Amino acid sequence: MSKGLPIDYIPLIIQFFVALAFVGVTIFATHVLGPRLKSKRKEDPFECGIESRGDARFPLSVRYFLIAILFVLFDVEVIFMYPWAVNFKKLGWFGFTEMLLFVALLMAGFFYILKKGVLNWDED
Repeated sequence: MSKGLPIDYIPLIIQFFVALAFVGVTIFATHVLGPRLKSKRKEDPFECGIESRGDARFPLSVRYFLIAILFVLFDVEVIFMYPWAVNFKKLGWFGFTEMLLFVALLMAGFFYILKKGVLNWDED
């Protein structure tokens, strides 16, 4: 097994400095070439297409946060399916039945939130 010599790292160092130079040139060019128009509308904060009203203490619906939490919850649970799919053949029937149980519990939670009406945006 050969040891890495300092000369072996020259392409990596060159690539690092080229990337750093690209970032620097891009930032400089946007400040020099970019438009300098300022207006009340351009300086207003913009967040997710929601028009800003009042101060930062404007209450949002709890439903918004509930949907966000549910998305994260189900998204993370689906991530657990990837390692199972990669090792599907090695796990055999035991792994298959465990995944069926996992999906059944996942679907039970999903049907529970459907029954509770969490995803019904029309009702306030």
